[in-house]
Amino acid sequence: MRIVIQRVTEASVTVNEQITGAIGTGLLVLMGIEDADTEEDIQWLSNKIVNLRIFNDENGVMNLGIKEVNGDVLLVSQFTLHASTKKGNRPSYIKASKPETAIPMYEKMIKQLETDLGKKIQTGIFGADMKVRLLNDGPVTIVIDSKNKE
Repeated sequence: MRIVIQRVTEASVTVNEQITGAIGTGLLVLMGIEDADTEEDIQWLSNKIVNLRIFNDENGVMNLGIKEVNGDVLLVSQFTLHASTKKGNRPSYIKASKPETAIPMYEKMIKQLETDLGKKIQTGIFGADMKVRLLNDGPVTIVIDSKNKE
């Protein structure tokens, strides 16, 4: 599982000109799923997302987690995070899970994040043509891959 986390002051996702999810201060999380992903990956990543200390404290130091700033999470599925660009100029998405595998994993991540965060999160619509709008704060952008825990 691969995620891109962006610290934002606001973010929203729109499908067919309708906002499906919107947040103020918090984290926009883009999530790509591959067949090798398990519930262990979900638990590990959710814990990372909720406990990352990437919000500024009173001294301007990134020392606070999302709970401490009462922030929100907007989770958006994005299969292109598993793009392979090794050969040629047209990315291959062979590693990205098909919807029958990915949708249940996406739904489990939503539930896990809500449990770990202690409140409802906002989402896009899996597989839809989504328009994501964000105001990146910092900018702070972090990439985490559950198969490459660095």
